[in-house]
Amino acid sequence: MTLDQLNSILGDEARDLLEHTCTKVPKAQLHLPSPAFLDDHFTFSNRNPQTLRSLAQLYNKGRLAGTGYVSILPIDQGIEHSAGASFAPNPMYFDPENIVRLAIEGGCNAVATTFGGLALMSRRYAHKIPFIVKINHNELLSYPNTYDQTMFGSVRDAWNLGAVAVGATIYFGSAESRRQIVEVSKAFEEAHELGMATILWCYLRNDAFKSGGKDYHVAADLTGQANHLGVTLQADIIKQKLPEINGGYKALNLGSSSYGKLDERMYTGLTTEHPIDWCRYQVLNCYSGRIGLINSGGASSGAGDLKEAVRTAVINKRAGGMGLISGRKAFQRPFEEGVQLLQAIQDVYLSPDIAIA
Repeated sequence: MTLDQLNSILGDEARDLLEHTCTKVPKAQLHLPSPAFLDDHFTFSNRNPQTLRSLAQLYNKGRLAGTGYVSILPIDQGIEHSAGASFAPNPMYFDPENIVRLAIEGGCNAVATTFGGLALMSRRYAHKIPFIVKINHNELLSYPNTYDQTMFGSVRDAWNLGAVAVGATIYFGSAESRRQIVEVSKAFEEAHELGMATILWCYLRNDAFKSGGKDYHVAADLTGQANHLGVTLQADIIKQKLPEINGGYKALNLGSSSYGKLDERMYTGLTTEHPIDWCRYQVLNCYSGRIGLINSGGASSGAGDLKEAVRTAVINKRAGGMGLISGRKAFQRPFEEGVQLLQAIQDVYLSPDIAIA
């Protein structure tokens, strides 16, 4: 992707996103993705040699191999969002082999999907692309719908089918989050013992986070704290939604309510109102970037998907993040278009014209 093409895709936002400088948290304060990232930040950690090898497999596959950046295809929406709703735009993805094929042909570092799908593809593909098994899910077939994460299999089963990593979600802020923290911490401990890497979806979930007509599930301050809890659980990579707002703690402390802890310098000394600074606050909460931050690609909106995906990648990269994990924008469109979208995301991380802010 040329700089002219990038400017055309970003449109009116191009200059603001490509020329912004982060002054509140300068890039010199961060540990940034690089070809030596694994050696610099995990070699002297408690991760055993097998886990280091698994991380190396993840970092060194696909078009971003050896850069320190990752592009992951996640397709687990069939569990929570229903398979029909997820795959109706492109029914070929009811077949898990096409999920793996999309990740390979799209040049991804890894594919993240369900136990059942990866188990069926194990002997055919586990040696061709790193597998990430999503070990827990929310499912919305139970009536009435509730929002919780349930383990769908064992860590050892993920290891047996050849996975290099396990992924899990915690709904931080929910009434069930403390049980989920215990479940995931035990699962991650076992995964590291078996030599697998760990990726945590650090999502927020509580109706109270929607306040005054605003959705603070994507607030920089609250998602940043979720990230900090995630790295405390020894996640090797953090997955988080891109911030769209800030001031979640403030909104939840209005009136007579009392929630969490905040310091005004979180908003005046560590961030501005710029989206790259919001994302940098997320990176800061990942041990200053020692644990990589990947942002999610979000839902498919149709014609605007390319711009949204490239915009998210630019913000993540310039903030100091490690990459993107994008699914629906790729698989809810014709196969070749999905490949092209994934590679457009990767082009952002390969471009020397897009520097850390």
